[in-house]
Amino acid sequence: MSDSHAALQNHLLAALPAVEFESLSPHLELVQMRLGDVLYESGGELRYAYFPTTCIVSLLYVMEDGASVEIAGVGNDGVIGVALVMGGENMPNLAIVQCAGYAYRLKSQLLKDAFNRGGGRRSGALQNLLLRYTQALITQVSQTAVCNRHHSVEQQLCRWLLSSLDRSPSNELTVTQELIARMLGVRREGITEAAGKLLHAGLISYRRGHITVLDRSGLEKRACECYQVVKTEFDRLLPDVLATQVVEPRCMRAELSASRDEKRATALRPSIQMRVSSNSSR
Repeated sequence: MSDSHAALQNHLLAALPAVEFESLSPHLELVQMRLGDVLYESGGELRYAYFPTTCIVSLLYVMEDGASVEIAGVGNDGVIGVALVMGGENMPNLAIVQCAGYAYRLKSQLLKDAFNRGGGRRSGALQNLLLRYTQALITQVSQTAVCNRHHSVEQQLCRWLLSSLDRSPSNELTVTQELIARMLGVRREGITEAAGKLLHAGLISYRRGHITVLDRSGLEKRACECYQVVKTEFDRLLPDVLATQVVEPRCMRAELSASRDEKRATALRPSIQMRVSSNSSR
């Protein structure tokens, strides 16, 4: 396996003791994640856990009328499917690919077996790591709810861009304004106005389907405290994961054409849950 798609690009996997990772690695399956792919719908059976390496997955809550809002994002810093180790067998929300790339998947029973394994030095290593990650994820969900209620669209956009940037192998994100609006649960016009302010301030550049961050420090100054709260809590709970970020190899960006990405993003219109049927078997 080339370094560009190495499983250890996922910081949780990289933080495992070598012996524990070696026991899991034969069962990890590399899968391509296309923009807009639905991994799970709300209530869907969790057949796999996904460890992103170069993709980013959004966890969304979808209302009965089709309106949706992102409650958390998961990239190379985490795993999709923590409900498996918390006593659940179903996904509590919609999981959809926000930025294309790759991930490794592991069959649900194998993850549960590894989580509950006892004896010797391997006892509790994965369990401890996933429980701490779950607490960090809860912090992200809680802070996102507060941010969506109390902060401006511009502040929310800055938080979202910074969080996505942390999980991206470059300073460029392949995403449309329409998709960002759906993630934040706001009107597209609000995103257009907020992005325009960041553009004129020289913090980002934008062309259809592509946002490049030019001044990260300037973006951090305009963001609300929510970004730093989540990052600080993540770093506090998972210092071993933070250490893996220093030595990780640079990832190869998925070579997906902008036109195909834009078409898939455009498909994420009001009835987003209607797209689940062809993807829920992943």
